[in-house]
Amino acid sequence: MTTTESRTERGTHREQRERVAALHAELTRNGLVTWTSGNVSERVPGEDLFVIKGSGVLYDELTWEGITVCDLDGTAVDGVKRPSSDTDAHAYVYRHMPEVNGQVHTHSPYATAWAARAEPIPCVLTAMGDEFGGPIPVGPFALIGDDSIGRGIVATLGDSRSPAVLMQNHGVFTIGRSARAAVKAAVMTEDVARTVHLARQLGEPVPIAQADIDSLYARYQNAYGQ
Repeated sequence: MTTTESRTERGTHREQRERVAALHAELTRNGLVTWTSGNVSERVPGEDLFVIKGSGVLYDELTWEGITVCDLDGTAVDGVKRPSSDTDAHAYVYRHMPEVNGQVHTHSPYATAWAARAEPIPCVLTAMGDEFGGPIPVGPFALIGDDSIGRGIVATLGDSRSPAVLMQNHGVFTIGRSARAAVKAAVMTEDVARTVHLARQLGEPVPIAQADIDSLYARYQNAYGQ
C-alpha cells in the first residue's frame, strides 16, 4: 500500500471520481434517494484511500468535484467538498472488510420501512436466494456522526452472505466488490422489499428451503451470466 501524505492536491483520482459521480444517477433513476440523501463510495485500488460523495451535494449538480478523496480514517485528503456525514461508517467498513471495494447508502422507501420495524426481509423469492443468499438482516440502531454505523454493518454482515443490511430506524447500506456491485445490491434490496411487502398483503409468503437457497446462490454467484 502507498501512503497518503502527498495526496493533498486537488484533482487526484479524477477518472474514478467521475465514474463514482456518474453511478449516483442510478440511485435517482431507481427511486432510492430523495433530495441530497444517500451516497456511493469506492476504495481506491492499491492505496489506503476511498472516494465518497460530498455532504449535501445535489444529485443534479454532482460532478467529479463533488466526490471527495478520504483516507481509511475518514479524513479528507483531496477535494473541495466536505465528505458525506456517513464517511466514518464507510471508513470503518473498508478498514475491517478488506474484500469490500464499494458501498452504498440509501433511504429507499420500502426497504427503509422494514428497517423502521427492525424486521429482516425473509428469503421468499428466488431473486433473494440469487443475490442475497438468504434473508436481508437488520443491524442495530446507531447515531450518525462517528463509526457506530460502520461497526453495526460489520458486526451484522460478518456471518451473512447478504451484501445488504437494514440499519434499524435508518435505512439501507450495501457492500460489493465494486461501487457498481454495491449499487446493484441497493437496487435489488428495494425491489425485493417492495415485492415481499406486497406478498404479505395477500397472506404469509411461502419460505424457500435452505438447501434450495444454497443452490440458487451458488448458481447465480458462480455460473450466471457471461
